[in-house]
Amino acid sequence: MLRRLSLAYGVLSGTFRVRFIPLFVVWLYGGLRAWVFVAQALDNLVFPALGRTKVERPIVIVGNPRTGTTFLHRFLVENRFGSGMHLYRSLYPSIVLQKVLRPFLPLLEKVSPARFHKSAAHETDLSSVETDDVSVFFRYFDGFFLYGFFLAWDPEDRFPMFDPNVRDTTARDFDWLEAAWRRSLVAQGSDRIVAKLFSTGPRTPAFLKRFPDAHILYMVRDPVDVIPSTFSLVTGVLDKAFGYSTLPADVRDRYNERLYVALVDLFRRFHADWTSGRIDRSRVMVVSYDRMMQDFDGLMAEMIPFFDMHPTEAQLAAIRKTAHEQRAYQSKHTYKLEKYGLDADRIRRDCAFVYETWLTPAAPPVSAGSAESA
Repeated sequence: MLRRLSLAYGVLSGTFRVRFIPLFVVWLYGGLRAWVFVAQALDNLVFPALGRTKVERPIVIVGNPRTGTTFLHRFLVENRFGSGMHLYRSLYPSIVLQKVLRPFLPLLEKVSPARFHKSAAHETDLSSVETDDVSVFFRYFDGFFLYGFFLAWDPEDRFPMFDPNVRDTTARDFDWLEAAWRRSLVAQGSDRIVAKLFSTGPRTPAFLKRFPDAHILYMVRDPVDVIPSTFSLVTGVLDKAFGYSTLPADVRDRYNERLYVALVDLFRRFHADWTSGRIDRSRVMVVSYDRMMQDFDGLMAEMIPFFDMHPTEAQLAAIRKTAHEQRAYQSKHTYKLEKYGLDADRIRRDCAFVYETWLTPAAPPVSAGSAESA
């Protein structure tokens, strides 16, 4: 962890010219970890149900960012198909600590990193249900977010640090997620987790081996929409926090290329496991973004049996209402490929396997697009 902290500080001080605030943040991070350690020990005393609670039949949403993962995640949680990890539960992964801090969440929002997100791209706050990758990031200062937001800026290519074929943190990460999910189940009085994990895509066979009763939803959307929308989200955060648009063009170009390669790799690794037979397809349902927008009720009619669930009348009413809203939805999130040095033809060539397997025929060229939270 010390090496990753040192590398991140090198990026913040050398690339973004932010030298003193990160030192203060590291001090706060160390203090938070100490408090979490003590509070988690108390959890076992105050909540004996933790010892009896198991993570069973988790519903896990997987896919590249901007494929509709957040929309589906929040719909399933809000309508009680299971419970999800709110951002504050990932930041403060102790039931005791969560109960102490929850009244102060409005105050903590003022220093929360969520404030840097553009609402048109991805609306969030400490009380929002969020991706479970955040929990791994704050626990180990590692993973998907560390590379995408920070270490992809390093003068040296740090991608091998996050390649599971080079440095495999699977067992560590899954151990932590299981522990965090058990706490979330007890805290929310639930018996089933609904999670969203971008980082599980390249590790789906390992995830299914660890959680053999999991139900995985793999989200697919046209890469020509997905990739620039992801760039818009990530660079929007970086612009608000560090002034992305003011950095030298060559530095931005290097970062953009690395982020692009990583996003294509997320598609490629899941696809390789899917087509090679390493993924048990009976445990995975591929979900089309376009169908989710235009035929949500029909999609849910197939999804619910996949979950082994019987919907309530309230859930069926929510599905009908949402289906109507989805068909009429118009996102306010706009973006242009050219801003990030992206080319639609290159994306189609590099992601030809996505179209051939799930999205044939490819969509026509576009200069701008829109997406909901993902």
